[in-house]
Amino acid sequence: MTLTLEAAVALLRRGEVVAFPTETVYGLGADARRSDAVARIYALKGRPADHPLIVHVALREALADVATEVNEAAHRLGSAFWPGPLTLVVARGGDLCAEVTGGRSTVAVRVPDHPLALALLGAFGGPVAAPSANRFGAVSPTAAEHVRADFGDAVAVLDGGPCVVGLESTIVDCSGPSPAILRPGGVTREAIEACLGHAVPVLLTSAVRVSGQLESHYAPHAEVHVARGDAADALARTLAAHRRVAVLAPVLSDAARGDGVLHVFLGSTAEAQARELYSALRRADALGVDAIVVASAGSVEGLGLALADRLSKASAPRS
Repeated sequence: MTLTLEAAVALLRRGEVVAFPTETVYGLGADARRSDAVARIYALKGRPADHPLIVHVALREALADVATEVNEAAHRLGSAFWPGPLTLVVARGGDLCAEVTGGRSTVAVRVPDHPLALALLGAFGGPVAAPSANRFGAVSPTAAEHVRADFGDAVAVLDGGPCVVGLESTIVDCSGPSPAILRPGGVTREAIEACLGHAVPVLLTSAVRVSGQLESHYAPHAEVHVARGDAADALARTLAAHRRVAVLAPVLSDAARGDGVLHVFLGSTAEAQARELYSALRRADALGVDAIVVASAGSVEGLGLALADRLSKASAPRS
């Protein structure tokens, strides 16, 4: 079911779940102050109850309504990058329900940079908990049709078109004395360090639990292999001897044509690849392939760090 803004607000106020667009991915939103509403998110996603959710607010100033002891680093980062694809972990405050933080003393907060998301949050007038609108561990949705494919009529969707960033937000832990990046994302490490004026470590494992820390995540049905440059074509041809294979690459190579390898275009820049990655993985899955080979540039600078993180988790062994 596709919603109007007014109908989406009404559903949130009744404690229901609504899928809505952000600049990163579509979120599965519910009132962050209501235990029953947040429980519906966990049930729909099949998400473990000890995995905290990100809380979305309409204004930078609303951070004070859901957090306490906001330090200087958090204030500087919020002022520089909100609205935008940055999530800050701070000490929990306000009237958030315990379930939204997995019972922890910290909360992850962001102000999304999407006009429809901001209109929804502003009209609702309160914090909205919203993980990505997909089944737990699967490929995140960057278009309304992805949400419908995952949930059918079980979730009403506020359609805001395709997401312009395409990868989840960067998560920065500001709950301790020294900021740390817990998940690379739409705001680069370089931009964060320039804002704060010092180096910021990337901690892919941490005592602070946030979204995206599992080894296997963002995974399509097909198994995923990552290879550098031209090696992706060679790997795809080898796999295609016994399996149905798709290769995701910045250009549609002639090297593997005629060898039973399907090609799915991936953007030629890091920004385009970030925007298209999840959609391309979903398209490859829809082709019914057994394996997906992704041609990676291997860079960990700029958005390359977030891309490398997502591909590492998508290709990790699955339980």
